[in-house]
Amino acid sequence: MRLDQNQRQSLMASVEQLAMDAGLRILDIRAKGAVVETKPDGSPVSNADLAADAIIRDGLNRLTPSIPIISEETWTEDTDDDPDCYWCVDPLDGTRGFLNGGRDFTVNIALIDNKHPVLGVIMAPAHQMIWFSDGQIAAKRQWDNPHHPDPTPQQIITTRKSPPDQPVVVTTMSRRSQILQDWLDCINPGDYLAVGSSLKFCVLAEGKADLYPRIGTTMEWDTAAGQAILETAGGTMIDNNGQRFFYGKAGRKNARFSAMGSISAPIPAHWHPPLSDAPAT
Repeated sequence: MRLDQNQRQSLMASVEQLAMDAGLRILDIRAKGAVVETKPDGSPVSNADLAADAIIRDGLNRLTPSIPIISEETWTEDTDDDPDCYWCVDPLDGTRGFLNGGRDFTVNIALIDNKHPVLGVIMAPAHQMIWFSDGQIAAKRQWDNPHHPDPTPQQIITTRKSPPDQPVVVTTMSRRSQILQDWLDCINPGDYLAVGSSLKFCVLAEGKADLYPRIGTTMEWDTAAGQAILETAGGTMIDNNGQRFFYGKAGRKNARFSAMGSISAPIPAHWHPPLSDAPAT
């Protein structure tokens, strides 16, 4: 099943509510104390991840029973048949930060169609904010009280025209690798913003920054919702070859990329991700 623009628009409020419900559950579990386990790959997973995942999957199955769901917490390579249209979900992006008491964790829900994101929702429970796009508009709204959701009117968001020199660069909250720092020195950023999880895409989409380079490994559920919002807001996300970033890759692993605000073509050559295979963040 594939959804046209009208169908996507009709789903937005329901998908927003799912993200909100998942976010509220995450906050409830944090208040009571999260229980943590370790995945086979060494990354942490908490009962908050799993509870949010169940809320989202149950809701999406009710809304669109014929559209498959690829979620961080349930996906395996053995069951991946690469559908043309599917939901791509990270129920708790930024688990480490969440467990360490940080605020930059999110709920990410995206709809992928023909290898590109066409709908995206990012909910930041601790910030009481939600960003979303149905492919036509990108917007945000705030909840004054996350435990009694009463959303404010949506605010349309757009990227800003990025300067070719001294851009504001979004980086991870963790320490930057040397290869990334060397590349950034060549770009000569005007300033840095350290932001966690998929909120990096949100600051680009709002016009608060210009460039988010990523060299280290990410998964498709880490980026899909953010890319949907960023592109609708006027931004761009490219791979090493300068092509639009796509989904359905082997193992669901992303290669390095650059996400950016509104720029004039051609994209400055020095904004393309470096090609070294050295590990980086």
